Amino acid sequence: MIFAIATIHVKPGTQDACIAAAQACLAETRKEPGCISYDLHASVTEAGKLVFVERWESRAHLDAHTKTPHFLAWREAGAPFITDRHIEVIYPEQVTGL
Repeated sequence: MIFAIATIHVKPGTQDACIAAAQACLAETRKEPGCISYDLHASVTEAGKLVFVERWESRAHLDAHTKTPHFLAWREAGAPFITDRHIEVIYPEQVTGL
């Protein structure tokens, strides 16, 4: 299993529109092979900061996701709102609960 954490910052006043633009991608991604979870979170401490938290069975599944029509549509739809994007892929050796 791998994690992908995609942090984006959006233009002031566009957060709701950006979240709305992401809805189709969220719904369709959750149906993809290898997708364990795919969620979008809004920061409660930093206005305009949104974070996608993703879990995938493998890097191959994540790579396939980036080529899907719904992902490409989201990238185009989200572009007018996004000012900054940072994506991390995490390969954990062991994931445990507290």
